[in-house]
Amino acid sequence: MREKILISTGGGDAPGLNAVIFAVVKSATRKGWEVYGSRSGYGGLLDRDDLVRLSPEDVEGILPIGGTILGSTNKGNPFAMPVENLAGEIQVIDVSDKIMSNFKRMGFFCHVAIGGDGSLEIAHRFAQKGMPVIGVPKTIDNDLEATESTFGFDTAVSTATDAIDKLHSTAKSHDRVMVVEVMGRDSGWIALYSGISGGADVILLPEIPFSLDAVCEKIADNELHDKHYSIVVVAEGAASEGGKVMSKGKGELGRDEMVLGGVGEWVAAEIRDRLGKDTRSLVLGHLQRGGSPTTFDRLLALRYGAAAVRMAEAEVFDHMVAWTPPTMTSVPIADAICRRKKVDLSSDKVLTAREIGICLGD
Repeated sequence: MREKILISTGGGDAPGLNAVIFAVVKSATRKGWEVYGSRSGYGGLLDRDDLVRLSPEDVEGILPIGGTILGSTNKGNPFAMPVENLAGEIQVIDVSDKIMSNFKRMGFFCHVAIGGDGSLEIAHRFAQKGMPVIGVPKTIDNDLEATESTFGFDTAVSTATDAIDKLHSTAKSHDRVMVVEVMGRDSGWIALYSGISGGADVILLPEIPFSLDAVCEKIADNELHDKHYSIVVVAEGAASEGGKVMSKGKGELGRDEMVLGGVGEWVAAEIRDRLGKDTRSLVLGHLQRGGSPTTFDRLLALRYGAAAVRMAEAEVFDHMVAWTPPTMTSVPIADAICRRKKVDLSSDKVLTAREIGICLGD
C-alpha cells in the first residue's frame, strides 16, 4: 500500500505557503507517496469535501502565487471549535477526537502542519494524542526563536520598504511627517528591517519603550537641518514609556489574545499636537501578507517543504523544520513555540540604525 501524507496550512497567510506545498507534493510523489491537502486548516479531517488529492500536475505554476491553494483560517482550533447550535447560539466544542479518528481511518501516516506558533501549538497537542506531526514554521513576523528566518518575512519587509520609499516623495512634497504602522506583534523585525532599508528617521520597536519627546526632538532636528519632512516607522506592538500596547479589541471569541493596532495613528496625533506639523498615518496591515514571494522566500519555503518530507521518511515526528544556516535541521515543536524571538538590541542592525542617525525612541 502506498503511504499517504496530509498537508495543511493554518493561521494567517504568508507569501511562500504555496512553495512549501509545491515542495512537499513533488518530493513525496517522487518517493511513491500520495499527498492530500486539508482545506481551511483541519477542515479536511472534519469534512471529506475539504480533503483534496494533490498531484504534481495540481501544483504546477503555484510557486510564484501568494496565499495558499488550500485556504487557511484563524478560527480553526479543533480543541476549541466555535459551532452554531440549533438555537442559533455559538458554542465552543472540542472536536479533536473526531479529527484523530478520521486521520487514522483515512490511513495517513504523517501530517505536515504549516503554521505559526498558534498553529504549531495545535499540531503539538495532536502529536501528544498520537498523530505523527511535522511542523513547518510560517510567520511574516519572523518571531520564532528556533529558526533563523521564516518564509514570508523577506516579502513582508520588501513590501513595507517599497511603501516607505513611495512615502518619501509625498512627504517631501508637502513637508509632512508620515507615520507608517507595520505588523510584527510584539517583535520589531519588520519595523527594523524596513525602517533602516527605507531610510526612516524614526523606528519604534516593541523591544524599546519609546519617548515621544525623543521622537519629536528628532523631527525638530530635521527641521533645523533644512529637512522639512520625516518618516516614522512604528511596529504595531510598540508602546510609549509607561504606556500600554494598543489594540483594536479581543481576538477570536473574545479570548485573551489582543488584536494589535492603533499606535501609528496615536503617534501621528501626538506629533501633530506637539510640533504643529502636518502629520499623516498609514497602516500597511494585510498588504504585508500578500503578493508573490521574493526569490529568497521562495527558495526558503522550498527548502522547508523538502526537509519536511525527509523528516517524514525518517519518522522524526512532533518536530519542526528549522533553518540553522547553512543547513535545515529539526527541533521539538514544544521547544520551537515556547518563546518568541525578539530583536537583539545589541545587534549590528540596531547599532547600524543608531550610527546612521535613526532615532529608536529612547
